[in-house]
Amino acid sequence: MLLSGIFPPITTPFYPQGNVYFKKLEANVERYSKTPVAGIVALGSTGEAILLSDLERRDVLQTVRDACAPTKVLIAGTGMESADETLQLTEYAAKVGYDVALVRTPHFYRKQMMPANLLAFYRFVADRSPLPVLLYNVPGFTAYDIPAEMVIELAGHHNIIGIKESGGDVEKVRRMVEGTRSMKRAATVTETFDAVTPRMLSVVAKGNGELVSIAALSGSRAKSKVSSSAVSVVSGLKTRQKEVGFQVLVGAAQRLEPSLQVGAVGAILGFADPAPTACYEIYAAWKEGDAELARLKQQRIVQASQRIVGDLGIPAIKYAMDFNGYYGGPARLPLLPITAEVKEEVERLLGDIRN
Repeated sequence: MLLSGIFPPITTPFYPQGNVYFKKLEANVERYSKTPVAGIVALGSTGEAILLSDLERRDVLQTVRDACAPTKVLIAGTGMESADETLQLTEYAAKVGYDVALVRTPHFYRKQMMPANLLAFYRFVADRSPLPVLLYNVPGFTAYDIPAEMVIELAGHHNIIGIKESGGDVEKVRRMVEGTRSMKRAATVTETFDAVTPRMLSVVAKGNGELVSIAALSGSRAKSKVSSSAVSVVSGLKTRQKEVGFQVLVGAAQRLEPSLQVGAVGAILGFADPAPTACYEIYAAWKEGDAELARLKQQRIVQASQRIVGDLGIPAIKYAMDFNGYYGGPARLPLLPITAEVKEEVERLLGDIRN
C-alpha cells in the first residue's frame, strides 16, 4: 500500500454530554475527502481512542469507512496494550474495509518494554494481521521511544510497511530511511501514482466510472520519482506497479519539510485536522522539487502547529477545527475545555491559515 502524502488523524466528535456525535464525524470525513489529503487516520492519538469504549471504537471505524471517499487510504489505529486486543481490533478494521493498521508501541509496563518484548509484540501482530502494519512511535504520550535500530530490524518483516514517527527527531528519520533503503516492495498505484484501495476497485468494478483524485483535479499532481511498469487493468481500473521502500511518515508538522528532505514520504499530522491544505502545500512543493516554496510554506505553520498541537493538545486542536469550519466540539474528560484567553490565542495563530 502506497502511503505518501498527508493524512489527518481525525478527532472524535462528542456531544456536550460526552457521547460520540456520529453525524458530525460523518460530516468531517466527507469534507476531508474533498481536500488533497492522501487518506484518513481513524482512532489515532488525536482521536482520543484511548478514552473510547471498545464498542465506540468499532462504531467510529465503521462510520469513518462509510463516509470516506474510495480514493482515500484508510488507516485504523488499532494499537492496544496487549497483542491479542490489538489483533482483534485490527481484524475488525480489515472486516469493515480499512487498508492499513497503525499500531502504537505498548508502554504501560514500561520497564519491561525491552527490545525482546517489542519485537515479539510486533511480530505476533504482523504475522497474523490481515492488514499491513504501520508502526507508531509517539513518545510524547507513551514516554517510550522505540529505537531506530529496532525499527530497522522490524522493517524486514513482510507485513510491516512503515512507521509513523512522532518524536520530531529529524536525524532519527534519516537513520531509519538509510537503514531500510534496501528493503523494497511493490505497491499497486493508479496511472497518476495515487494509492489503489480495495474500495476504489469496488467502485470501478460496479461500473461507476474511472476515479480521479482531488490532487489530479487541482493540477498539483506531483511527478513520480520512480519508474513504473506497464499499465495493467485491475477490476476495470488502469494500474501500475511502483517500487516503494519502508515508508517513514512523521507526526510533527513543524518538522515536516526537513523530514521530507531526509527521506520521509509523508506525514500523519494533528495540525492537518484544522488545516489540511496548509500541510499538503508543504508536501506538494517538496514533491515538485521547489525547496524554497516548501520552506516558506513550512515557516508559515511552525508556530501555530507547535503551540496548538505540541503544547495545548486535543482541546485546542478541536477549537482550531471549529474556527476553520470543521466540527471540533468538546474533548472527553479528563481533558478540559480551553479558556477564552487560549481561544483568542488559537484564533491569532490561525489568522492566515484558513481553509
